Amino acid sequence: MHRYIIRRLLLMIPTLLGVAILIFVLMRLLPGDIVEIRLASEGAYVSQETINKERARLGLDKPLWRQFLDWLWGVARFDLGQSMWTGRAITYEIGIRFQLSLQIAIMATLVAVILAIPLGTLAALKQDTWVDYAVRVFSIAGLATPSFWLGILILLTFLIFFRWAPPMVYTPIWVDPVANLSQLTWPALATGYRYSAVVMRMTRSSVLEVLREDYIRTARAKGLWERLILVRHALKNAMLPVLTVTGLEFAFLIGGLVVTEQVFNLNGLGKLFVDAVGHHDYTLVQGLVLLVAFVFAFTNLVVDVLYAWLDPRIRYQ
Repeated sequence: MHRYIIRRLLLMIPTLLGVAILIFVLMRLLPGDIVEIRLASEGAYVSQETINKERARLGLDKPLWRQFLDWLWGVARFDLGQSMWTGRAITYEIGIRFQLSLQIAIMATLVAVILAIPLGTLAALKQDTWVDYAVRVFSIAGLATPSFWLGILILLTFLIFFRWAPPMVYTPIWVDPVANLSQLTWPALATGYRYSAVVMRMTRSSVLEVLREDYIRTARAKGLWERLILVRHALKNAMLPVLTVTGLEFAFLIGGLVVTEQVFNLNGLGKLFVDAVGHHDYTLVQGLVLLVAFVFAFTNLVVDVLYAWLDPRIRYQ
């Protein structure tokens, strides 16, 4: 197992290197010059000499291959450089927002798992009954309802009926847990509902497939309790595809909640992505894409390792 984990961690290096090369080239293909845009926004006349000095300060006067190697060397030292737009360290820009996005992703995942696995399993056990139809309608509604629209409904409900709105300023959970949860619970619920719909349908399909297997019929023929068959034999085998979908959705939530963050006035990684692209901030976009790629790769590794715990037949050689 340890050798397998080490090999997978080492395989992340060429994956992240490929992502770094791709995003570096694509950002340079975008029209516009970060220096000209930045100086022109101040509204004053800027000479070409000033523009050249600023480009030299940012390292944009160097050949592309040299810029890439300098940036890659910084990444190896966990130094993503400075933002071309704000002038602050990129690790600082990402760090103050990553904790918010990570907490929402974790809370939304908990909401999704708590809703999806029991309801999906119940729908499979009660196939083609009113319970199954109700769960399927609930899951289809979750797939058809955008999380940002559900977030707007939640805010309007609180404002109209309770004359209350969530706090607009983010407070870390270790500073004030009540203020933190009163702000992030609602975006987590709005996001987790749609998330749960995907996992719920996968759980139902997977459990139905496992319940039709020969070893389940054999266990029933031996007279085992239905609950014991479900918990010990069916659920563990059915959870493999569910775990895969859960891991992918969790990684997506780290940087994919752009509109939902706007609705709840959250300054997370999604909003930072949009601002960085709009400002042609090459280094910040590169750092964000590399972070999301690492989260996806690491999440897939965790999911693969959990396979062996759910299914003892899986062995990593």
